[in-house]
Amino acid sequence: MAGAKLQSEDSVWQKTPITNLVRYEPSGILFARIRINGKLIRRSLKTKTLSVAKLRLVDLEKSERGRTEMNEGYTEGKLTFGEAMAIFEERVKKDPALKPRTKEHRAERISVIKKTWPAILNTDIRRITRQDCLNWAHGYQSSAINFNKTVQTIKKIFDIAIESGIRYDNPAGAIKTMKIRVEPLHLPSRDQFAKIINEIRKVNKRYSQHAADLVEFLAYGGFRKAEASQITWGDCNFESAEILVRGDKETGTKNWTVRTVPMIPDMVKLLERLKAKRNDTAPEKAVMLVSTCNGALRSACSKINIQHVTHHDLRHLFATTCIESGVDIPTVSRWLGHKDGGALAMKVYGHLRDQHSVAMAQKVTFS
Repeated sequence: MAGAKLQSEDSVWQKTPITNLVRYEPSGILFARIRINGKLIRRSLKTKTLSVAKLRLVDLEKSERGRTEMNEGYTEGKLTFGEAMAIFEERVKKDPALKPRTKEHRAERISVIKKTWPAILNTDIRRITRQDCLNWAHGYQSSAINFNKTVQTIKKIFDIAIESGIRYDNPAGAIKTMKIRVEPLHLPSRDQFAKIINEIRKVNKRYSQHAADLVEFLAYGGFRKAEASQITWGDCNFESAEILVRGDKETGTKNWTVRTVPMIPDMVKLLERLKAKRNDTAPEKAVMLVSTCNGALRSACSKINIQHVTHHDLRHLFATTCIESGVDIPTVSRWLGHKDGGALAMKVYGHLRDQHSVAMAQKVTFS
């Protein structure tokens, strides 16, 4: 039975022309499969493209071999928390699967640890107790999001000592994460949104019309700002009424996924208008001619005396309008590019579903 199970598991892995690179058949994702000092390492490279995976494989091999060498140097001896932190920093820098912004976040958290807990740096990592971690957590004042990210980073640093066999527990596990409050959304009404667009288009500046186009594009598609700037005319399929969202050429979308977003009627009108007035709409040309419109939004909101609307608020506006129009939350979640099956969308927009449910209930009658 064990042999049959192993054969079944191996059948999902497909060889590639590149050494140490295999493809996971169910998803098509490429994985590194390397052996270092007798230990088999299999790690997702988060891409289906061979050329991209080949580059990430080289970086991963260097990173893993460097990690092994560093760990071997400390397995039998003393390791301070600062030394473990240095190993963690090096891993983050060389990890090809991490996006640049993620690496920046990790560096920010490390700076916070150094500033708020300087005494820990030269302390033998075996001597740091759960109470030490709790004392630090009690004195660290920050937002819930930053607190949780900092604690997560501390735990990852202790994990280095655990994998090296220097200690067997993670004392930072005693720190409870803070609950993140979901702030109520303050979004413009449909009438206010129309006024925002009108105010931006009235401004006689070089990029005013382009800024207004971007405001509409973000609101009608629910794209992240960085995603919107990468969408080309070739990504807009007017026959199927869908827009392909690829994200950055190097780092992809936030969740490393490629998705399609349907063109709602307002989006179709916007794109047809832009196509009619532009001379060059070649497939490789970007649909949006500007990548930001924050200044135009702030000015327009000030003129009509409403709370400032941000780029990300336009993404919320898309989701809210979809739900209020009767689209179910899991579907909206897929359009937004969430990978959690709608869990995050339920937290943010769940109240809208409840309001819609109450309104629909009034239509139910036995008479």
